[in-house]
Order: sequence, then structure tokens, then C-alpha cells
Amino acid sequence: MSSELAISVRGVGKTFQIARPQARSTTLAELLISRLRRPLRADTATTDFEALRDVDFEVKRGTVLGIVGRNGAGKSTLLKILSQITPPTRGEIDLYGRVGSLLEVGTGFHPELTGRENIYLNGAILGMNRREIAREFDSIVAFAEIEEFLDTPVKRYSSGMYVRLAFAVAAHLRTEILIVDEVLAVGDLAFQRKCLGKMDEVAHQEGTTVLFVSHQLSTVRKLCTEALLLDRGSVVMQGGVEAVLARYLQINTEALVATTELPPGVANAPARARAVHTFNLGGEPSGQFLLGEPWRIRLDFEITSALTHVIAAAGLRSIDGTPLITWWSAPQDLASGQYSVEFLCEVPFSAGLLNFAIGISAHERSIYYVEGVGSVTISEVAVGEQPLRASGTGVLASTQRPPITPRASL
Repeated sequence: MSSELAISVRGVGKTFQIARPQARSTTLAELLISRLRRPLRADTATTDFEALRDVDFEVKRGTVLGIVGRNGAGKSTLLKILSQITPPTRGEIDLYGRVGSLLEVGTGFHPELTGRENIYLNGAILGMNRREIAREFDSIVAFAEIEEFLDTPVKRYSSGMYVRLAFAVAAHLRTEILIVDEVLAVGDLAFQRKCLGKMDEVAHQEGTTVLFVSHQLSTVRKLCTEALLLDRGSVVMQGGVEAVLARYLQINTEALVATTELPPGVANAPARARAVHTFNLGGEPSGQFLLGEPWRIRLDFEITSALTHVIAAAGLRSIDGTPLITWWSAPQDLASGQYSVEFLCEVPFSAGLLNFAIGISAHERSIYYVEGVGSVTISEVAVGEQPLRASGTGVLASTQRPPITPRASL
């Protein structure tokens, strides 16, 4: 086995048994007859659920591996197996070095012990002696920002205090492999950034191998050197971050709804919208688009009696209801029938979830209007070489990238 390897996973599978209730007797007579016929029968049956299937991958020392996948893909199960919390049903795992993990708030803490005592307990569990722990003790306490509560039993800590101390211990106690789930979401934004900075430090300066699960794709991109995509318990792809994230978005897009049927509106109104569709410039239906990618909206509507000066409109709103932009069709006189209109969205929205407001008017009098319908996702991955940033101030991502130039001292 190569000395460069930190983790080797071969043919790993994990099967859980799920209890399912059987048909129960509905009357006392049925219950008595059932018990006489089958006195040992249980009221529940079990079925097998494969959380992981033949998982194979290797991680080299010093790699920061981002593990991505939809909910239920098997990410947390894999991390628990690698952390030796639960054994695999089949397959083999080799871990070359001490493993520190942070999968749940307070992992490895004893609630009756103080913060101080838990730091030493965790270090001992990781195989460190008292001198090694003492050397990092002050750094752990300072990072966790819990000085005044250090001698308080951790059962009295808030979830935020728990996760701050747990991460500080995991990141400072010199493990060769650090495994972190999305538990960091418990902390506030400033502490999340602090944790990401520390993970970057231990990986790139100290050579620690880091496995990091997150749905925040921008964080995976900034922090990780490789990525692994899981779907339905199997490895779909391992490799460069950009390529893996692009495949992940493709899988997500296939599961998103690109067509939304619209409500009927006011009874007996002479017009109503039927559906709103979203698709890429190639004409393929999609509910998710890359950061900076142009896309199209098609609105299908019906006119039940002749109308003059008809305008169909589609607006985008943020998830909190803030209006962002509206497109209007050219006014036309229309006979009764089925119609559609397309709008091109070239606005560089920041990453997030958007929904629609749909309206139809005649002579500037509204005859159909609905809002908060459908959805479209702007991903955190941009077109090409990531020319845009996923986050920042505002709902738009600026395409300007002026150069930085030196200037004389003031």
C-alpha cells in the first residue's frame, strides 16, 4: 500500500433493517384467533435498506476531500463508518493515522464533565498523552471562546457552545485525518468562517487529510482540493472539484421541476395562465441554472373571449418575496385561443432560490395575477472558469472584473 495514502475504501456497503408494521387485527375476535394460530408472530416485519453500495475510493495525505450529494445519498453513513462509529456491513477500510471527527453536536463529550475535562477526555480517546493535550489547551480554549464556562459541565452549554468546543478540540489535537459533517451550520456566521479558516490551515499548512460534507458548493470550492459525489449510496464520480460539482448539479437538475401548472385565477375571467416553463438556451427543460447562465421562461395562457391590448407578464421574486424583475410582452389584440410567450433572462442573479409572479392584463386592467408560484434555482457554480462569485451584497452578481493597479503613496 502506498505511503501517500490516508484512506482506502474498498467495496464498502451498509445495510440497515427497517421495521414495517404488518396488517393488524381489527376486532378482538380476529386478534384472539391470530394469536392462537401464530402465537410467536411479531407485529412488525423488517426490510433491508442499502444506504451504501460497493463504495470504492482512495484519499491521499493532505487532500481536502469535499463529499457532496443529495439528501439520502449516504454521506453521513459513510462518515460514521470512517469515524468507526458504526461498522460496515461488508467491505474493507484502511485508515493511516489518527482520526478526529465532528459529526454531531458534542460528539465524544460526556455531559457531566466540564469543558476542561472533556478536552482531556477527547485527547485521550484520540491516543494523545497529557503533555500533548496541555500544549494545545490554551489554543483550544481561545478558539472556542468559552473561557468563562470552561469549568461548567457541558450539559449546560448551548448548542453553539457545544459545537465551538467540539470543533476546537477536533481541529487542534493533531489528528492525521479530520472528518467534518455539516454540524458547523449550528455556529454563527463568524464562527463558521473561523472554522473554515482553521480547516484550510490544518490541511494546507499541517498536511492533515480533511473529509468535509457540505451542501454549500461555494465553500466546497474554496476549501477542497478534490470532491467525491455520492448518489443513492454509490460513488458516481471522484476527481477535480469543478468537474464533480458540475455532475452534481446535473443530477440535481434532473430532479427539479421545470414546469409548474398555475392556479385558475378569478372565476369567469376572460383569460388565465396555464403553466410556466423554464429551460436552457438549448431548449432543454431545467429548474436549475449555473451562475451567470442565460435561460428562458415560457408562459402558456388561454384567452376565452376576444380581448384588445393584451399584455402577459412574468416576474421573479426572491424567496422572501422581494420583487426582482418583470418582463412584459408586446401588447396585442387576441381572439379566443391558446397562446404562449417567451422571455429571456440574462440577469446575473446571485446563487439562490427564486419564484414567479405571473400576470395577464387587457388595456392595463389586470385580469389574471398570481405570485409565489414555481421555482428556479441559481447554483453556486458558474459558467466556465467561475468568473462570478456566488455570494456577496445584493441579489445580483456583477460581471465587472477591473484590474488592480499600483498608485503612488498619498
